[in-house]
Amino acid sequence: MEFQLWMLLIFPLFFGMGWLAARIDIKELLSESSVLPNSYFQGLNFLLNEQQDKAIEAFIEVVKVDPQTVELHFALGSLFRRRGEVDRALRMHHNLVDRADLDDDKRQQAIFELAQDYLKAGILDRAESLFSEMEGTIYAKQSLEFLLELFQKEHDWLKAIEVSQRLAKLSGQSYDKQAAFFYCELASQEIAAVNFAAAREYLQQALRVDPNAVRATMMLGDLHASEGKHAEAIDIWKGIETQDAQYLPLVAERLLDAYCSLNREADGMALLREYLGKYHSLDLMNVVFAGVLKNEGSAAAYQLVRDELERNPTLLGLDKLLEARLLEIPGNMRADVELVKDLVHKRTRNLATYQCAHCGFKARQFYWHCPACHAWGSYSPRRGEETGMPL
Repeated sequence: MEFQLWMLLIFPLFFGMGWLAARIDIKELLSESSVLPNSYFQGLNFLLNEQQDKAIEAFIEVVKVDPQTVELHFALGSLFRRRGEVDRALRMHHNLVDRADLDDDKRQQAIFELAQDYLKAGILDRAESLFSEMEGTIYAKQSLEFLLELFQKEHDWLKAIEVSQRLAKLSGQSYDKQAAFFYCELASQEIAAVNFAAAREYLQQALRVDPNAVRATMMLGDLHASEGKHAEAIDIWKGIETQDAQYLPLVAERLLDAYCSLNREADGMALLREYLGKYHSLDLMNVVFAGVLKNEGSAAAYQLVRDELERNPTLLGLDKLLEARLLEIPGNMRADVELVKDLVHKRTRNLATYQCAHCGFKARQFYWHCPACHAWGSYSPRRGEETGMPL
């Protein structure tokens, strides 16, 4: 392509158009900024200097001077809620909802924000009512998620199940695991009321929703054991191996007790030894250790722990080995081993905890529902040292 002289005229033309556009933008910006009150710029300055309280007061002055600053109303209301100043957030969002000049989209947003304020304030009936109004709006999914949180706080498990089903349809995501836990909570309530038939039905529903619901299987076995149906309970608990074998240690002691009730302790010990050989677990080893110590003596118990420690070296295992060793050592030779045992035991206290995979909260007992972040099924049934999670 040959260069033509007329092309030189294009560059000044483009430059002139760019300069004109810039001048128009600057004039528009100056025009807009001139109508903003000084409090607005003071608020921005306070924010830049990380003086949040002064910034908030300045922005409140803006809202008083210019009630049309809708977005600033929303921003301040959300900020108040996050800071825990729920009363101020409620007033801010109530003012928006009551405005007659607000368009439908902004009114929906104001109602959604107001519902969150009520939830934060613990006024759950008002929050439920407002979140329910969001059906069919762009806030429908978020509102259902808040309703799910709300019904869990109220322990209204039937409503929680219904909302989880609606969420699944709306989002395309599965809420089956959560629903199974809700059915288990319903079963717990019925067991407390000594209504075992209703409890059994809820547990079966949990397993229909989520066939791998280990908690439902454990509770179903407990129900049979409480009715003296130990053989049936054993069969049910053994099914956990196909659901998720890492949960077997949680029912190890129950299995052994059920076998003992049937005068089949040897069969129970054989089963637990088989599980221990396939699925290493410190909790499972402790149950087998107690059984071996009772039936076969301290030497056999020591050998069991030693074999396990060679297969899976852990400090918790070492602590158990030292405990077993102390059973074998004569009294006048125990001092040194006891000293080492005490040192190792102090070191392993934090290793013997269960940990939430969602928030990292540690606890000495196992939880199905994390007491910190309220996640369901987030705890591994294995101790901290076994999971490899940071301690």
